[in-house]
Amino acid sequence: MASTADFKNGMCIHFKTGLYTIVQFQHVKPGKGPAFVRTKLRNVKTGKTIDNTFTAGLKIDVARIERRPYQFLYKDDMGYNLMHTETYEQIALEEELFNAPDLLKEGDCVEAVIHADTETPLYVELPTHVAMEVTYTEPGLRGDTTSTNSLKAATVETGATIMVPLFINTGDVIKIDTRNKEYVERVKQ
Repeated sequence: MASTADFKNGMCIHFKTGLYTIVQFQHVKPGKGPAFVRTKLRNVKTGKTIDNTFTAGLKIDVARIERRPYQFLYKDDMGYNLMHTETYEQIALEEELFNAPDLLKEGDCVEAVIHADTETPLYVELPTHVAMEVTYTEPGLRGDTTSTNSLKAATVETGATIMVPLFINTGDVIKIDTRNKEYVERVKQ
């Protein structure tokens, strides 16, 4: 058990019916009335953010979560098969736990966030950026290569479709942000 004085950004707590991480908090001591803590909490399962106010000194149940390194091996009918990079233990996880499963290649390293008390996986995070080769895209028209706000669809090696600038061609390697599946830059080779 902890109190509101122990709040830190990123702390995971049991709140209402689920697990929430503290995104932001602020201790407020008004001139009149009791002190309180204004917080912004994000649901670990759904990603939904809520605002909540706690009275100062309230006891909070802290959840122990661990970030464990895994390597993606393959996908089959059981789900996505991962191997712990230190213990070589293998697990199969559902697609819903991944933030961008269509950007996952065999051999990629990911971080699984596990609820340590129950050993249940909460979600899996890919690296922030991944480099992928473009396997198909329509050729850009001559003269359109300097436009920075025009985009076209491109299919990358995992089968995902990403919107890219017109100057990207088939065979180019691009960097993709896995949080929003957006093109970042062309990788120099």
